[in-house]
Amino acid sequence: FDLVQSPMAPMEVETVATVGARKWSPGSWRSCETLQMATYEDSQDSYAATMDKLSKVPPLVQPGEVDALREQLAAAARGEKFIVQGGDCAERFMDCTADYLEAQLKLIVQMGALMESATGMPTVRVARMAGQYGKPRSSPVEKHASFGEIKSYKGE
Repeated sequence: FDLVQSPMAPMEVETVATVGARKWSPGSWRSCETLQMATYEDSQDSYAATMDKLSKVPPLVQPGEVDALREQLAAAARGEKFIVQGGDCAERFMDCTADYLEAQLKLIVQMGALMESATGMPTVRVARMAGQYGKPRSSPVEKHASFGEIKSYKGE
């Protein structure tokens, strides 16, 4: 792929003000373009029941935590902090135990402390957990040299 001979179309870049001006609600994501969505074979009734259940539980992340992370990431973008990101992409359901997750978090905290000690710069620690709950793919199938066309892995 030669970038000089095949220039990419200019991308639309949204400003912080544009993104910040968006009105959020629990269902506002539905108005966004969806790409690489996972597909499931169960019924629309199962989907509706799941969405109903999720609408009745507290959020995993509180709004104040989102605001604090946004401020910390902005500081990292200005070069004032260093980002340490870790975690699994698709841990198995059997590994989603309190002890396992605690060990993962301790490791990320330790990595952040090492980076702070080595660089003298504060860190922003970001953990990626539960990746298996929705693995978007650009295609529902993959082509494998030995096995031919197989379904794309989307987690357990």
